[in-house]
Amino acid sequence: MTQQLDAATIEKIGQYDSEKRFQYCVKEVVANREIWILVDQDGCVMLNTEDEDCVPVWPNQEFAQAWATGDWQECQPEAISLNKWHSRWSHGLEDDELSVVVFPNADQEGVIVFPDEFDFELKKQAQKR
Repeated sequence: MTQQLDAATIEKIGQYDSEKRFQYCVKEVVANREIWILVDQDGCVMLNTEDEDCVPVWPNQEFAQAWATGDWQECQPEAISLNKWHSRWSHGLEDDELSVVVFPNADQEGVIVFPDEFDFELKKQAQKR
């Protein structure tokens, strides 16, 4: 179970550039053994860029919840266990030719990677523990 983040921590992490947020996300996901997405009545929400259709992921509930505004105000954050991510989500996203946008914030897109690249980074981080 993840520890709740205080406002100062959220503010500080929100200032990180996309690469630093990517590294933070990988470490948090491995440490907490869960990854956060946003869902609505139709399932997982997606972002569309010029080149990719992406599933956005966040390291903590608070950051996912912060995206549930505007068109996404009906969305709810949902945790996926790291085991379930590795066993089902990565392969499913690859099969559907979707990418992962890691820890997007309101100002920056976030790092876009293929699911197998994200898995590799998560497993590499897990070996460091």
